[in-house]
Amino acid sequence: MSVLPSGEIKALTGLRIVAAVWVVLFHFRPLFWEAAPGFSSALSPVLDRGAQGVDLFFILSGFVLTWNYLEKMGRTWSTRATIRFLWLRLARVWPVYLVTLHLAAALVIFTIYVGHVPPESTAEFNAVSYLRQLFLVQLWFQPYFDFSSWNGPAWSISAEWLAYLLFGGLILVVFRVARATRARSLLVLAMAASLPPVVLLLASGQFYSPWSWLPRIVMQFTAGALACAAVRKLRPGDRTRYAAGAASLLLVAAVVGALYYFDAHPNPRITDAGGLVDLLFMPLVVTLAIGAGTLPRLLSTRVMVYLGQVSFGLYMVHEIVHNAWIWATKQFELTLTGPMGIVMLLGLLAVALGIACLIYHLVEEPARHWMRRMVDVRGVAPAPREAPAKDTATAGRLQNLGDHESRSESRPARAG
Repeated sequence: MSVLPSGEIKALTGLRIVAAVWVVLFHFRPLFWEAAPGFSSALSPVLDRGAQGVDLFFILSGFVLTWNYLEKMGRTWSTRATIRFLWLRLARVWPVYLVTLHLAAALVIFTIYVGHVPPESTAEFNAVSYLRQLFLVQLWFQPYFDFSSWNGPAWSISAEWLAYLLFGGLILVVFRVARATRARSLLVLAMAASLPPVVLLLASGQFYSPWSWLPRIVMQFTAGALACAAVRKLRPGDRTRYAAGAASLLLVAAVVGALYYFDAHPNPRITDAGGLVDLLFMPLVVTLAIGAGTLPRLLSTRVMVYLGQVSFGLYMVHEIVHNAWIWATKQFELTLTGPMGIVMLLGLLAVALGIACLIYHLVEEPARHWMRRMVDVRGVAPAPREAPAKDTATAGRLQNLGDHESRSESRPARAG
C-alpha cells in the first residue's frame, strides 16, 4: 500500500518542538507580561492560544503511529502485536511521565516544609489520585482536565493512553478504508474527522467545556491516522512536493493571521474563537509530510530534529519549572521587572530546555531501550549445549558457529 519511502519524516519531528514551545509560552505568559509587556502585548493573540499546540500533538500522534504500524497491524487482528504495541508506547512515554510525576510531587512536599509559602491546595494529593496517575487513567474520571494530574501537562498523556488502547481496532478500520478509498477522499475523511471539536466550540462558544478533551483526542487522533493513510497512497513528484512545501508556509501564515483576526474582531458568542485554527492543523501536517522547500527543510535540520526529540521532556517538565519559579517569587519577593527581567526569563526557559535534554539522555532513551529489550527477545539465542568431550576439535567448531549465529540474530534486537 505504501508508495512513499518508509522511515522517519524529519519535518514532522521538527514540528514537535514548535508545538511544545507553543504550549510552554502559553503557560509562561504571566512571566512574559511581567518581563516584557510590549513583547507580550504584540504576540498575545498567538501566546494566548498556545493550548492548541496539544491538538497539533494529537494529530501528529495519530499520523506518526499510523505511518509506523499501518502495514504491521492493519491487515489482521493480532493480540500479540497489539500488546507489543502498547508496551512499546509505554516504553516511549511512561519513564518520563513517572519521573516528572514524582518531581511535581516532590516540589509540593518541598514547599510544605520549606519557607513560608505553602502550596495553594493539596486536596488532590491522595492515594487514589496517585494510583490513577500511575496507570495513566486519571483523566478518564472527570469532565475537566484541570487538577486531574499533579504535573499539569500530564493530562494529555492520559488522553493519549486512551487513544493507544483504541489504536489496535482503529488501525484495522483505517487499513480497510484506505484500501477501498482514493487519497483525495481519505483527506476529505480526515478533515471531517477533525471537525467535531470545532463543532462543539461553535455550539457552546467555548473550547474548554465538559468532556471536551474526549472528542479532541479521539477525533484528532483519528484525523491524523486517516491523513497518514492518504499520504501513504500519494506519488508526489518534485513539483507537487515543492507546491506542498509552499502550502505549508501559507498554512502557518493562515494560522497566525487567523489568531490575530479573531483577537481584533472578537465574537461575543464565541469566547474561544482562536480554537478554530485547529482545522488547519491536519492540512499542515500533510503538506509538511510530503513537502519540500523552505519550511520542510528548516524543520528537518539536525538542530530542529534534535529539539523535536527532546520536546516530550520539555513539555513534561516546563510547568514544574514554572511552578518552582512562582514559589520562589513569593518566598523571596522576586520580580522580573527591569533590564534583568528578560535575562532571568530566558534563563528559566533555558533551564527547562536543559532539564529536558538531560531527561532525554538519562531517562527517556535508556528506559525506552531497556523496556524494549524486554519484548525484543527473538534475537536472543538459547544457551549453548555442552559439547561432547570426545571430539574437542568438532566441538570447538560448533561452538564458534553458535557464537556467530547468536551475534547475527541479536543484532536486530540491539538496533531496534
